[in-house]
Amino acid sequence: MLSKKAQYAFRALGHLVEKYDQGPVLISEIARKKKIPLKFLENILLELRKAGFLESKKGKGGGYFIPRDPAKIKVAEVIRVVDGPIAMLPCVSLYFYKRCKNCDEKHCGLHDIMEGVRDATLNILEKKTLQDLVI
Repeated sequence: MLSKKAQYAFRALGHLVEKYDQGPVLISEIARKKKIPLKFLENILLELRKAGFLESKKGKGGGYFIPRDPAKIKVAEVIRVVDGPIAMLPCVSLYFYKRCKNCDEKHCGLHDIMEGVRDATLNILEKKTLQDLVI
């Protein structure tokens, strides 16, 4: 399940995709149009900027913008930055792997099921991009 933080991040990114190549967008505009609490949005956008998904410009005409083609930014990448692992169990995560306590992964039916769930989910999320947010 996507966290509220991730949902807000995708709402904000969708708005920025709509404004792509139109210059920076004020955070207050994003918050107002997408109904996101301003303080929460500030933290989310800062995190996305630090991860390289956004850039910002200060001063008059300033705000946030997407610096590269939204059709090349995968939804899975954003989820990993905002929410962490996509896998439902740490033992099947590709980027955040951690062995489960008291578990033999070679003989664990739950591990095998969740590995399939991870693969099916990634099959979709790795193909979808920020551009897909604004169909």
